[in-house]
Amino acid sequence: MSQIAFWGAVELGLVYSFVALGVYLAFRILDFPDLTVDGSFPLGAAVTAVLIIAGVNAWLAAVVAMAAGAAAGMVTALLNVRFKILNLLASILTMIALFSVNLRVMGKPNVALINADTMISPFFGHGLRDFYVRPLFVGVLVIVALVLVWRFLESDAGLAMRATGANARMARAQGVDTSRQIYLGMAISNALVAFGGALFAQTNGFADVTSGVGTIVVGLAAVIIGETLLGRRGLLIALIGCVLGSIFYRIAIQLALSSDVIGLQASDLNFVTAVLVTVALILPRLRGGAAS
Repeated sequence: MSQIAFWGAVELGLVYSFVALGVYLAFRILDFPDLTVDGSFPLGAAVTAVLIIAGVNAWLAAVVAMAAGAAAGMVTALLNVRFKILNLLASILTMIALFSVNLRVMGKPNVALINADTMISPFFGHGLRDFYVRPLFVGVLVIVALVLVWRFLESDAGLAMRATGANARMARAQGVDTSRQIYLGMAISNALVAFGGALFAQTNGFADVTSGVGTIVVGLAAVIIGETLLGRRGLLIALIGCVLGSIFYRIAIQLALSSDVIGLQASDLNFVTAVLVTVALILPRLRGGAAS
């Protein structure tokens, strides 16, 4: 694997770290199986691309994309909390609707951002090669997001959200408004995912309506791989594991697809993904069996 391919994989892993953090909030903190991310990821990319093309500042465009993602998450929460639709089905309904919404936002299947000013544009041309600049920039944003999520989950509001996911009935008995926590958690989760989509559009130079296909699998793979690597030894470690899992996942994919010995092609991406996730799920069981 070439140096450019390696840093490209690291960059993509860092971008999808926002997806991993969002998925962690929904699945591990709220215990809410959320497929909305397959729609909120391209929604963030679509909103950002359209606004940048219209002349809006790239940072402001990313903030608006986060707001759009948060709105999508709250729609899923509304269907579940207010109308008592099963959480998984509610997220599927929102995901399906977002496909049409994303097409409406862009007006076409994809939007190019070639030669457009993005958040990363000011950092180019300072003596550092481009394939170093992008992962460094995204890495700083990931660290900021990780610290903010960690501090939030350690706060009183975060503890209430964690209690809601652990045992909603007990949380209500302690005076926690579990409905509000679901709304808030789903909004934050999908805002993070949408921001990942915004970064994806700006680092790759395009937004595509199909870019969200399989996003939930990628996010879950990152979470599972992170837990396999670092275990569940605390909240901060778990969040760091999400980031490392996302990066490791992308590097492993790149290694597998660029290996002439194995003979895999780009069309085998889903197969490689399934194998990696399966291995990540089996390893802890094997270790537990060996220990006993």
